[in-house]
Amino acid sequence: MASHRRPKQPSRTRVTVFTATAAAAVALSSQAAQAAPKADKKDVKEQVDKLYEQAEQATEKYNGAKEKKEKLEKQVGELQDKVARGQEELNKLRNGLGSMATAQYRSGGIDPSVQLLLSSDPDSYLDKASTLNQLSSKQAESLRKIADKQRTLKQQREEAATKLQDLEDTRKALGQKKKEIQGKLSKAQQLLNTLTAKERAELAAKEKERANRSNERVDLGNEAPNSNFAAAALAAAKTKIGSPYVWGATGPSSFDCSGLTGWAYAQAGVSLPRISQDQANAGTRIGRSELKPGDLVLFYGDLHHIGLYAGNGQVLHAPKPGANVRYESMDNMPFMFGVRV
Repeated sequence: MASHRRPKQPSRTRVTVFTATAAAAVALSSQAAQAAPKADKKDVKEQVDKLYEQAEQATEKYNGAKEKKEKLEKQVGELQDKVARGQEELNKLRNGLGSMATAQYRSGGIDPSVQLLLSSDPDSYLDKASTLNQLSSKQAESLRKIADKQRTLKQQREEAATKLQDLEDTRKALGQKKKEIQGKLSKAQQLLNTLTAKERAELAAKEKERANRSNERVDLGNEAPNSNFAAAALAAAKTKIGSPYVWGATGPSSFDCSGLTGWAYAQAGVSLPRISQDQANAGTRIGRSELKPGDLVLFYGDLHHIGLYAGNGQVLHAPKPGANVRYESMDNMPFMFGVRV
């Protein structure tokens, strides 16, 4: 017979303990949430500056890939033009042989050796040297020209195909670097957004004050440039103080670091390579004690940052995303060496 006893109810003591435990857990969670450290303005700035530096590193790689892409596009275009012109020349040579064959046919039929000459593989014919005595010297010369032209066209087509593949790979690398830069800048903005509007305004004001103080009160000493074009390059760069840093930009209204130095020297009539690592080889390397105004100055172990020496330990440069062209102490960055163009 089934039991009709009521199930045993939890005791009031057990209910009370469970309720108290749950309440304590909620209270602890609330306290932990309240105790979670708020984003520190200094820490955020350091992280943002690091991301900006990484974005600049990626920018120089992007610039290099972009320069390579432009060169490859030019080379591919030139090769394709050569192939097209070569094919036209080949067609004319073949037509010439066809005219000779037609004339022979009308005068009494085509010699078997001429039939071979007009075959699709004249190289094979040339290998059969024993039959050359059956050709006129004009026919033999025409055949040699056709064979040479075919070999040249084959080489040019292979070279063009290789260049096209290289171009495709470079375009992919360019897209990846662009994505990497945008990712770094986006992450930096997300970090800045963790600050209050007041904190962001304070950081912006400090950055502006720093730039104004550097540009207006900087002591450049009285050192003389080493050459007229170094003086002209530095003078040109000075006219761009206050222009914004924009990755991949080469002026005249915005710049990245190597974009500024390249533009400045271009105003002096000197062409520099596009990226900082290549500009590092654009002249004679010198130590810090040898620097003169207008010399190039390289920073960081991978040479991803470059500027113009302005005198008295100051560099004129496009610093980083979010900053404008300005003077800055060389001591703020790890100096590697100078370059006298």
